Amino acid sequence: MRQPLVAGNWKMNGSLDSVTALIDGIKHGLESVTTAEIAVCPPYVYIPQVAGMIEGSGISLGAQDVNDQEAGAHTGEVAANMLTDIGCQYAIVGHSERRSIYGESDEFTARKFAAARKAGLVPILCVGETLEEREQGVTEQVVARQLDAVIDLEGIGAIGACVIAYEPVWAIGTGKTATPEQAQEVHAFIRGKLAGLDSGVADKVRILYGGSMNPGNAAELLAMADIDGGLIGGASLKSGDFLDIGRAGNA
Repeated sequence: MRQPLVAGNWKMNGSLDSVTALIDGIKHGLESVTTAEIAVCPPYVYIPQVAGMIEGSGISLGAQDVNDQEAGAHTGEVAANMLTDIGCQYAIVGHSERRSIYGESDEFTARKFAAARKAGLVPILCVGETLEEREQGVTEQVVARQLDAVIDLEGIGAIGACVIAYEPVWAIGTGKTATPEQAQEVHAFIRGKLAGLDSGVADKVRILYGGSMNPGNAAELLAMADIDGGLIGGASLKSGDFLDIGRAGNA
């Protein structure tokens, strides 16, 4: 059985005081989350603060992005080995905001995925379609293309060592959410595509839903057969909401 993963992507939010309050709140209620793994992905500058606060708590730590290079003249970038050096276990790659706002290609995302794995991080690979692509009926083609870029570079076995997050771009930060049935349909497509290459990988890989999961819809979404958790945006900034989502994953 795949353990649910509820990961908070804080995006570009936080301060020293708010991070302290948020982590304290999560830790205070963590014992009520009996099944799901809980992870947080703060902005880079707060990772050391969070790492110190969550030590020994069972909360996992991730970064919101990673560069594809190991070192060198890449001003403003952060390498994967720097993230492992300060205690990160996960790194998000290919988030829709990186793809759409910063123009990052499938191939660049695949190189980031490879760099994360090489350094010992578990990539959380984001895939998903825009509203226009959904309305054109090409959701599966888009998701397949994004997955293929990684599989072509790293091989199907590498997918078994990562987490996939399906994030319909039209449901991120918009208040819109795919219905549980819509989300399950794409999650099942992803697992089926992987199963065509390696059934063992398909069975074990965790596929998260990343489109505005919140306390009101988490239980219904997590009840779907192929939804193994959530990559949580806005709701991860409130400890009570984040814990409610985590509790929705209790067996």
